[in-house]
Amino acid sequence: MKKQLLCGVIVVSLAAALLAGCKKEDKDSDNKDGKKTFTVGFDAEYPPYGYMDDNGDYTGFDLELADEVCKLKGWSLKKQPIIWDNKDNELNSGSIDCIWNGFTMNKRENKYTWSDPYVDNSQVIVTKTDSGIKELKDLADKTVGVQAASAALDVLQDKDEQKELADTFKTLQEFADYNTAFVELEAGSVDAIAMDIGVAQYQLNSRGSDKFVILDTHLNTEKYAIGFKKGNAELCKEVNEALHTLKKNGTFDKLAEKYELTDMVCLEE
Repeated sequence: MKKQLLCGVIVVSLAAALLAGCKKEDKDSDNKDGKKTFTVGFDAEYPPYGYMDDNGDYTGFDLELADEVCKLKGWSLKKQPIIWDNKDNELNSGSIDCIWNGFTMNKRENKYTWSDPYVDNSQVIVTKTDSGIKELKDLADKTVGVQAASAALDVLQDKDEQKELADTFKTLQEFADYNTAFVELEAGSVDAIAMDIGVAQYQLNSRGSDKFVILDTHLNTEKYAIGFKKGNAELCKEVNEALHTLKKNGTFDKLAEKYELTDMVCLEE
């Protein structure tokens, strides 16, 4: 019995040692180049800020900006797609270093440590060109789609903003992403979509601007910034300084032009 017990202990000890060795090897291999890894959390279905291109690579305005920041700092960029509704858990657990993906700072000012705002953004209504919906009041008794946990949803649920309008809707239907919402809009399952103007413009350009229209009256005006865990001022400062350097050297503006966001830029040099 003692001999069997001793053998068992030896086997367990060897297994633990091997496991620890594997973990150390994995960790060492992650840092073999000696670079700091900067992990950006983003919604992989949120063009033009973050999405998967035709080659299966993650790209977008925000991800390209993050890559340029990492080049300046000598860091290694890790693009981490997340479920947007779970973004706070990802940030607070340390799985990601920041939320950088068309992230609205308005009414969230005290929840995160923020970079300087870099894009002006408004919440708008998109509908089919032949829907007969011309003004916000025409949304009464209509089904309106919105992304879950989005700024547009916040606006429509805030009594100080557009809750009164949302109360006139037949239904406010939440979707995991805007690609799905547009499929439902084309199918006629929803009558309109509430969303960020930058994303709306991208969707119209890619799907055919003749099929959809953005209503002239916007739901609100807001700004995008990079959200860090509350209190992580040091990392925020480093990224913020790099962002301003990219603005000064022209890289920021070139990327904004590439993604047709030039008119929305608000970052000062």
